[in-house]
Amino acid sequence: MEKGKSRREVVAALIYRGSRFMITRRPEGKARAGMWEFVGGKAEAGESLEEALIRECREEIGVTVSVGEVYMTVEYDYPDILVRLTLFRAEIAEGDPTSMEGNAIAWITPDEIHDYTFCPADEPIVARLRAE
Repeated sequence: MEKGKSRREVVAALIYRGSRFMITRRPEGKARAGMWEFVGGKAEAGESLEEALIRECREEIGVTVSVGEVYMTVEYDYPDILVRLTLFRAEIAEGDPTSMEGNAIAWITPDEIHDYTFCPADEPIVARLRAE
């Protein structure tokens, strides 16, 4: 990691509906715009990872989630930031997913993963999903 580069603790949700799981597209104007990822975002100071995931899902897709076990943790060194991404299994406890930030939502099967360009930090997760 380069000196002075910031570290970011990021959380995301692996939410299944039957055999399909949810992904969202990063909105224009953000780093890695147009790439696909799992719903979530950065943890704020003083927030547990689970609290951060519940807040991010409410803000991004308008649902309340029940947070389960950690599916996978990945560290990725982007040119601008070092990310530690924790992906949790989660279930929608309340609400129906709706894009709150204008970003697309898709429900895909592991066989459809190759049709989408994911953020680099998500690639190890995508590889595991494809293999299972």
